Amino acid sequence: MQVGIAYSEPNQQVWLKLEVPEATTVQEAIERSGILRQCPQIDLENQKVGVFGKLAKLDAPLKPGDRVEIYRPIIADPETVPRKDRKNTEE
Repeated sequence: MQVGIAYSEPNQQVWLKLEVPEATTVQEAIERSGILRQCPQIDLENQKVGVFGKLAKLDAPLKPGDRVEIYRPIIADPETVPRKDRKNTEE
């Protein structure tokens, strides 16, 4: 079955498609994709992963066509970042 692996940083976006056996888990797909060699900064012990925008566990089985996403850690506290005023951005 075919699945996708996505990872993005401000200066690098990676989107890989690969064929995996049925019942492949999220972690197995990530490992098979080679993305951990391509992006050695990925740390699956500390970074969250998801499938189509929903958090998933590494041992979750995949379905054909699933897109596995590896999320970057949040570096800014959303509570302390000033919000942009929509009125000012629309002018």
